[in-house]
Amino acid sequence: MAFVILGLIFIVLKLLSIGPVASWSWWWVLLPLALAFIWWEIIDPMFGISKKRAMGDMADRQQARRQKYRESLGLGGGERRKK
Repeated sequence: MAFVILGLIFIVLKLLSIGPVASWSWWWVLLPLALAFIWWEIIDPMFGISKKRAMGDMADRQQARRQKYRESLGLGGGERRKK
């Protein structure tokens, strides 16, 4: 997401001819957007970074839901004892 924001800032600065970005080539201005594309289309699916984060979040929500149901049934708030 940072690459996209940086790319958009560079585009605005280039179009308004502000600062040193005005003298840069369009290739340098659009480079952050290309890096964002590479990240989302190649690196993230290859290593499953977003999928692992989403699965962890889902497991946390599931654990909180189970804890809430146990408390509402009066089974105590503690974890289950292992024998």
